[in-house]
Amino acid sequence: MIDRSLLRHIDWILIFLLMLNSLIGVAFIYSSSHYIPGNYHMRQLFWVGVSFIALFVVLCLGYNHLLAYSIYLYAAGISLLAAVLFFGRMVSGARSWFRLPFLQIQPSEITKLAVILLLAYLFAEFKQSHVSVREGMLSSAVIALPLVLVGLQPDLGTALSYLPILLAVLILAGLNRKMVIFLLIVCIVLGVVGWNLLLHDYQKQRVTTLLYPEQDPLGAGYQIMQSKIALGSGGLFGKGFKKGTQSQLRFLPARHTDFIFSVIGEEVGFVGIFLVVGIYFLFLLRLFQSVNQARDRAGVYIIFMVALMITSQFFINIMMTVGLFPVAGIPLPLLSYGGSSLFTNFLAVGLVVNVKMRRFVNV
Repeated sequence: MIDRSLLRHIDWILIFLLMLNSLIGVAFIYSSSHYIPGNYHMRQLFWVGVSFIALFVVLCLGYNHLLAYSIYLYAAGISLLAAVLFFGRMVSGARSWFRLPFLQIQPSEITKLAVILLLAYLFAEFKQSHVSVREGMLSSAVIALPLVLVGLQPDLGTALSYLPILLAVLILAGLNRKMVIFLLIVCIVLGVVGWNLLLHDYQKQRVTTLLYPEQDPLGAGYQIMQSKIALGSGGLFGKGFKKGTQSQLRFLPARHTDFIFSVIGEEVGFVGIFLVVGIYFLFLLRLFQSVNQARDRAGVYIIFMVALMITSQFFINIMMTVGLFPVAGIPLPLLSYGGSSLFTNFLAVGLVVNVKMRRFVNV
């Protein structure tokens, strides 16, 4: 149970913004999928409830206790990622899911939390002015193992979402010239190897279609073109809730998942997008402001990694819907349909609140 003295230090504003964004997501998931079987909005609402409870379970556990077991949590996450390659369920061409009696779990999402905790544990006592190649290689190795396993599923979008976590660690630890050069070389090597050995033809086509989507309007360029049409047709005030033609007439693929932002733009227009994004920015701002309220270095690392992880996915998804980033299957955190993604983000925010509420505890 939570010590009653800690209750007054819970960041209720952050939790409120988390819930508000999630319920906005449920509303637009309902709008974009109410006419197809599956009750996706009810499933998402169920996950909101489960995730809300899980968040408070996380608050009952001191984050220092979680850090102490981070290596075991990381090992468990890696084991699940390896197991899903053999026993997972194939969804949309990727073997990324474990099917349980009443729900599906995506280990690649939940493992992000174990990665965050382990990196925070490893860098908790780091006091040098900048990160050396040794520390850079260590943190890269922690990220590389799950990234490769997720890439083998293959789920390129989720694999890429691990990289901002690494970037957050290196920014806090301090990047010098040698480290920047080392990272550039690693990125070039990974890019060449990935393009020639890891990427499938359809994934390469998504990258090339980014520049010229009109060359394949019925194939790889279809999603981007329909997304742009949906966003543009919304105009200033939108076509109205459940009245978007691109989504309601099923021209827009992945309406309730990867392209939920296009549905928002079509139905509530520029004004509606401005309000929705404004509420989301308040949530992100609250996350980054929380960095200054951590009592120790490990807490700073946890909060900054969580904030950068969610922020990067938010911007990548929006860039994807407007044709500035390849379609990579990265959901819009809290707003897109997806139980595992929602659950992971709730737990991640739970870690942030956990750190903040214990900033006055004597250790």
